[in-house]
Amino acid sequence: MNTPEYRWAYESIVDGIPGVTFPDWLALTIQFVLFEGLMLLLAWRYDLWHAVPAGTAAIVVATAGSALMLLIGRRVRDLTIPMAYRKLLFGSSIEVVLGVLAYVALVTYLLVYTPRTGAPLLESLLGTSPPIPAVFLTLLVLWDVCYRIGTAWWASVIGFWVSVKYPSESETRQDLRRVDAVVIAFAVLQLVLVPFVWGYDLLVLALVGHVVAVLCVSGSAIFIRTRRSTI
Repeated sequence: MNTPEYRWAYESIVDGIPGVTFPDWLALTIQFVLFEGLMLLLAWRYDLWHAVPAGTAAIVVATAGSALMLLIGRRVRDLTIPMAYRKLLFGSSIEVVLGVLAYVALVTYLLVYTPRTGAPLLESLLGTSPPIPAVFLTLLVLWDVCYRIGTAWWASVIGFWVSVKYPSESETRQDLRRVDAVVIAFAVLQLVLVPFVWGYDLLVLALVGHVVAVLCVSGSAIFIRTRRSTI
């Protein structure tokens, strides 16, 4: 009986186009060029050039997040580890659920909370009468970013869980520490967005708090594995 190959939801979407198989570099290039090209087209059409730096930062975070997800997936699937780890990390789709929760919280913040404070973030980027296509693309890119945030949360938690529950061989522990380090890099990458939301304290706190949480959890997993290697 063949062992099932669990995959990120993102990977399933990329590989789900009938008759088409993209190498990783091409899928990432298409993702960046498509989103960046659409953003520049809309900036030209509606004179929204002031929003381009923030938009490019979000697109870079989403694309680099895709690259790191592919790297984590490849490394984990190459390891000799309990199937429960792979199943929970890739097959549960919990990262999608966490991404949805982060996205709903963000949309509520953008559409309800900041307008009540008198400083709506979307208005500062897209104007008082934002063009519908620009709003659509903005929300789509923000979903992509939130999905990466949900993935970082889940990968961090599962990495800590497996470090506690499943003692592994020395070589495997070293490989898993590298995976934990990539998860930390995955989270730290999202700090690129902080300068563009500076002044919106709740959003800054959420981004920085997310990174600190991943650092603590994945850092603890690295510490546990390092401690076991020295015993």
